[in-house]
Amino acid sequence: MAWQWFHQLGSPKWFYDKTGPWLPWIGCSAILLFAIGIVWGMGYAPAERLQGNSYRIMYVHFPASAVSLGGYYVMAIAGAVGLIWRIKMGFMVMKSAAMIGAVMTFLSLATGSIWAKPTWGAYWVWDARILFMLILLLLYIGIILLMETYRNQDSADFMVAILALVGTVLVPVIYKSVDWWYSLHQTASIKLTGKSAIDASMARPLIFTITSAYVAYAWFVIYNARTEVLFRERKTKWVKDLLAKG
Repeated sequence: MAWQWFHQLGSPKWFYDKTGPWLPWIGCSAILLFAIGIVWGMGYAPAERLQGNSYRIMYVHFPASAVSLGGYYVMAIAGAVGLIWRIKMGFMVMKSAAMIGAVMTFLSLATGSIWAKPTWGAYWVWDARILFMLILLLLYIGIILLMETYRNQDSADFMVAILALVGTVLVPVIYKSVDWWYSLHQTASIKLTGKSAIDASMARPLIFTITSAYVAYAWFVIYNARTEVLFRERKTKWVKDLLAKG
C-alpha cells in the first residue's frame, strides 16, 4: 500500500490526469520567486567590492548552473526507474529532463561568459569548471540525439538510460573541479556547512532565484512529460477520447 503512489505515478494516464492541476500553481510560484529574487538582487543588493555591479549576472548564472547539475541526477534517476522497474513513465520524464537540462547548461555557459569578460578580461578561458560544464552540455546533447537515433522506442530508452547513468560520474567532478585543480573560477559561494563566501545581503536574493529555477525546472519537466505522454500513448483509447473532446 505504501508503494501504491509510486506505481500510480508510473501510469501515463494517472500522471497526465494528476499533474494537470499542478502546473498553474508551480508556474506562478516560479514566477513569484524569480521576481522577488531578481528585483531584490538587481535593485537592492549592494555592489560587490571588486566587481562592482557586473556580479549581478550571478542571479541568473548560479541558478542555471545549479539546475543543470541537479537536473542531470533527475534525468539519470528517472532512467534508472525505467530500467529497474520497467516503468515507461520514467523514460518519458528522462527525455523531458534532458531537454530542459541542455537549455539550462547552455544558459549557464552563456551567462558565465558574459560575466567572465569584465572579471577575467575574456569571454572564454580553458578553466576546469568551464571545460567540464561544456562536456556536460555535449553529454546532454548526445543524449537528446541518441533518443532520436533509434527507431525502436524501447532500444532508445534503454541506451539513453545507460548513457545517463554512466554520465552521473561527471556531476561530482564538475562540482569539485574548483577544489581539485587550479581554477580561475571561484569556489562554492553558498555552503551548507561552514562559512559561505558570499555576504548575506547578496546571498538572500540568490536563494530566491535558485529556488525559482528549480521550481521552473519542475514545471518544464512536467509539461514536457505530459506532451511526451500524449505522443507515446496516442494510439490508446484514453488519449483518443481526450483529443476528441478538445
